[in-house]
Amino acid sequence: MTVIETSLKDCFIFEPKVFGDKRGYFFESFNQHQFNKLTDTNINFVQDNESYSTKGVLRGLHYQLGKHAQSKLVRVITGSVLDIAVDIRKDSPTFGQHVAVELTSENKRQFFVPKGFAHGFVVLSETATFAYKCDNYYNKESEGGIIYNDPTLNIDWQLPERELLVSEKDVILPTLEHAKL
Repeated sequence: MTVIETSLKDCFIFEPKVFGDKRGYFFESFNQHQFNKLTDTNINFVQDNESYSTKGVLRGLHYQLGKHAQSKLVRVITGSVLDIAVDIRKDSPTFGQHVAVELTSENKRQFFVPKGFAHGFVVLSETATFAYKCDNYYNKESEGGIIYNDPTLNIDWQLPERELLVSEKDVILPTLEHAKL
């Protein structure tokens, strides 16, 4: 597995070694020991989640607060998404900056989003199945979010605004300036 550092400290892209032949392919999607060694962390994932969405569905930007904060390791099983992580660590030199990674069933990349980041994605293909590991359990009272089109974040979601399908809950999220951090 190859690890690629991003412009945001502690966010990593992983590219697995894929072994393919005429029968198909095989790759190791996760190895706890190797993951912790490559990230210099001691993460223990406790929950796996999966979502299925159609083109233009935008989920995010979400995070968990306090003792319920979550690190996530995300990947796409089918389709293609643009995945976004926003640094919301107030004392970070990259506070308010984001990184975008295209995750596809073809490139099999995975993206590690540590605690202290808001996370979201938009589906670029006709459909997508998105999977993620979390190192903490979801807690409704600790959830937070930032509106996807916050002008200070200036995120290019790669689709026209009119094609985005955003939940009622996500469309009323505050800007970063007004978010509960």
